[in-house]
Amino acid sequence: MASIAIEPVSRPSLFLILTELPRAIAEFSSIPLASPFLMQAPKGDGHPVMLLPGFMATENSMKPLARYLGKLGYDVHHWDLGRNLGPKAIGDKGERLIARLDEIHAATGKKVSLVGWSLGGTLARQLSRRRPDLVRQVISLGSPISGSPKSTNAWRAYQWMTGQKIDDPEVKAQMAESHEVPPVPATAIFSRQDGVVAWQTSREAKAPQTDNIEVNGSHCGLGVNPAVLWAVADRLAMAEGDWKPFERSGLKSFVYPSSGH
Repeated sequence: MASIAIEPVSRPSLFLILTELPRAIAEFSSIPLASPFLMQAPKGDGHPVMLLPGFMATENSMKPLARYLGKLGYDVHHWDLGRNLGPKAIGDKGERLIARLDEIHAATGKKVSLVGWSLGGTLARQLSRRRPDLVRQVISLGSPISGSPKSTNAWRAYQWMTGQKIDDPEVKAQMAESHEVPPVPATAIFSRQDGVVAWQTSREAKAPQTDNIEVNGSHCGLGVNPAVLWAVADRLAMAEGDWKPFERSGLKSFVYPSSGH
């Protein structure tokens, strides 16, 4: 199975982290202007989509994305596990998150697409390993996928809030597993201007069913960035069993710089 080479990567710069909030506000404010364009995205087929928030965030952070995907015709579900505090939210073995996926699948009878922001994307990738038969695809937004947790500006807060030490053997084992590509189609959306997670660690390894989509924007604005919203809609619109890499021809080549492999 393909994996990403682990190389030392510095945390995002002080400038990027200090400008996160104003940049995120600007991205959110651009949604009304971009709305006519966004509604031209491919319509959904009604399959279930579960949204996983980032570290310390709740499902409220995912509501703009949820509303957008709902308008496109998807059956959108929040994770219903409260604030994302890692194992404190999902259970030591992820049992609460697994149970939530099982619940959605049982109610719909369909495979579920997972869209996770930051830590939520990391958890979505791990969830796809536990229940690959129930997951249609995984989309991560600025998620720490490879490398050291110390390549983020949030690793100390993570230790403090979750009680997990990144040097613990069990945590290291989880990180090693995360370096392997998921057993389902997986797309990583990342930004080189990310002020929280080093962009180099937010990419999937090159494999037949992986892709990386680069956008311009902040980490805290990924869930409200019009370019991200369109890319998520494009990925979700693919027919089950007919996954293909993101098409970057024409004007999209100016919005989406590269695949990042």
